[in-house]
Amino acid sequence: MLPLLPEPQKTILVLSKVDQLKDKNSLFGFVNELMAKYAYAAVVPVSAVKDTQLNVLLDEIAIRLPESEPMFEADMLTDRPMRFIVAELIREKVFRLVGDELPYACTVVIEQWEEHERGARIAACIVVERETHRPILLGAQGMHMKRIATEARQDIEKLLEKPVHLEVYIKVRKGWSARESSLRDLGYE
Repeated sequence: MLPLLPEPQKTILVLSKVDQLKDKNSLFGFVNELMAKYAYAAVVPVSAVKDTQLNVLLDEIAIRLPESEPMFEADMLTDRPMRFIVAELIREKVFRLVGDELPYACTVVIEQWEEHERGARIAACIVVERETHRPILLGAQGMHMKRIATEARQDIEKLLEKPVHLEVYIKVRKGWSARESSLRDLGYE
């Protein structure tokens, strides 16, 4: 395994779950053994559960990251179009609100986008694979869909900085996630 590691000045040894050690002094002997085999640039014992030394780890990583010219303009948030971001906002609401009940084989397609100075009108379609997914998404008396649309609309209005009329509906496309042509049609590459 050691031959696969990059040069020593770039390699950090991270020891996880140190909160589970009964005798913390035993860690020193273990670290010395590991350091004898490879000259690590830094050794950082961490515990994610107890939030121990996570900032130290981030600092060690940051000082070793290479500097280069920026790949994007300073004010550019993403290289993805706004339609993609809006679809992902809606999809995030679907999984956050009904994710435990709904399989991850669903996507969102923006079917209509009209934007002007005073606002925007967006029609989005949540595509699922089975007819049985439709009632899960709807919820009792349509409450899931109403909440998904409301929360998504609020986020989209913040993003676009204008009022948004959002229509969200459901379509069933059997087996769409298993067919390459369907994936392409839905914007997946």
